[in-house]
Amino acid sequence: MSEAEDFARLMRELKDRGGLSYGVLARRLHTSTSTLHRYCNGEALPAEFAVVDRFARACGASAAEAVDLHRAWLLADARRRAGATAPDPVPVPVPVPAPDQAAAAVEAEPERTVVVGPAGMGGRAAGTGPTGAESGARPSWYRRRAAGVAAAGLTAGAVALALLAVTGPDRGTPHAGAGPGAGIGTRGSGGSASAAATPSAPGAAPGATPTDPATGTAQPSASSGGSATASAPASAPPPVPGRAPAAPLKAAVRSHVWAAGCDHAYLAERGPGSVPPPPVQADAPAWATAQRAVHAGSQIVEVTLHGTGGGAVVLEGLEVRVGARRTPPAWNVYQMSQGCGGGLTPAVFAVNLDAPRPLARPVAGNDAGNRLPAPAFPMRVSADEPVVLRVEAVTTGCDCDWSLDLRWTSPAGSGTLRLDDGGRPLRTSAATGRPVYGYALEQGRWAR
Repeated sequence: MSEAEDFARLMRELKDRGGLSYGVLARRLHTSTSTLHRYCNGEALPAEFAVVDRFARACGASAAEAVDLHRAWLLADARRRAGATAPDPVPVPVPVPAPDQAAAAVEAEPERTVVVGPAGMGGRAAGTGPTGAESGARPSWYRRRAAGVAAAGLTAGAVALALLAVTGPDRGTPHAGAGPGAGIGTRGSGGSASAAATPSAPGAAPGATPTDPATGTAQPSASSGGSATASAPASAPPPVPGRAPAAPLKAAVRSHVWAAGCDHAYLAERGPGSVPPPPVQADAPAWATAQRAVHAGSQIVEVTLHGTGGGAVVLEGLEVRVGARRTPPAWNVYQMSQGCGGGLTPAVFAVNLDAPRPLARPVAGNDAGNRLPAPAFPMRVSADEPVVLRVEAVTTGCDCDWSLDLRWTSPAGSGTLRLDDGGRPLRTSAATGRPVYGYALEQGRWAR
C-alpha cells in the first residue's frame, strides 16, 4: 500500500467512525463535496496541512489518531514531491528485513513524535518517544505500517524533511500558510515558478530564456504549467571586481496559492459553457493555463528559499516591481469555491498593486483567536534552515504585471534575487463589475 493510499484509508476510517456524510464534512472543512470525496478515495492529496487538521477535529479523532493522520499525510506529501522533482532512481538491491525483524527494530528504537503546531503551520520533530499509554493505544495496523516505513527507508528523517518546508527563520517564528505546496525544491503540480538572479534583458521575446547581462549565460526558467528553481553553485568562484556575486540561494515560487486551500477566483475570456469544473489547488496551474485565465482581484505567492552554500544568508528586504498597468479585461470571473474560509488567517506581506509605489507591508495573522506575528526582516536562511515568504497582492483598478526583488547579504557579498513566474512577470487583474460564476455541483455546470 502506497503512502497516499494509506492516508486515504485513515481518512475513510475516521469518517465512517464519525458517522458524518461527505456533505456535512465538506461544509465543516469549507471545501467541496467532490474534493473531499477525492481525498478519501486516494485520487487527490490535500495541498495544505490545515485541511488535515480540520478533518481530524471534525471526525472527533483522538490525539494519537490525529498524529497518525498527520504523519501519514506528511509521508504521502513527501513521496509526491519526491516523485515530482527527483530523477528516475537507479535500481539498487536493498536487503529488506523480515516483517518480524522490522517491527522489532521499530519497537526498540524511540519514536520521534511529530509535534504539530497551529493549523497550516507545520511543526517540529521532538526527540522523546511516546509514553507507555500512547504506545499501548496504537493499533496493530500502525505498528505494521511503521515496520513497512522502516523497511522502505522512510524514517522520521523524511518527516522532518517535509516539515522543514514550513519552518521560519532561526528565531522560532513560524511562517503561516506554508503548506506542502511550498515544499522543498520544486513541485510540478504546486504552481508555475522560477526565480532568476538577474532580470531578463529588455525587449526579450516572450518565453525566451533570460540571460545574465554580465556573463551572457542562460538563467533557468519554466512555463506557467510547471515549476523551476534558480540557484548559484554551492562553491561559487571568487567575486570579480565590478560584478555582482551570484545569489547563494535557491528559490521555489508558487504562484497559484488559494486562501484556506479553496478560496480563489480567476478571470477567463471563455463562456461558462466551455470552461471545465474547478480543479483542486494542486491542479490550478494546468487548469489556468488551459483556460488562459488570470488571477482575479488578488494573488497569493509563496516563495521557499534555501541556502546553497555552507554559510548563512541574511534576507534584508522585499521590493515590489510593477512592470505594466493595463485596463482590466472584460472577462468572466470564475470562483473556485462556493463557500470557503476558516479560523486561520496566515501572516503575510501585503501588496497593494494600485499604489503608485507598491510596498510589501508585513501583516499579522490569526489562528482561532491567537495572534500570529507579522513576518519581519532581516531573516536568516541556510541549507538547513529554509524560509517561506508569503505575499498577497490585491488590485481593484488595473491589470498588472509585477515581480519581487529580494535583497540578500552573505559573507561573499550582497545582491538582489528576482522572483517571478517562470521567467515571466506575475499577473493579477482587477475584476470589479465583471460577471461572477460559481460551479453548481448538483447541476454539473457554472451558474451566475
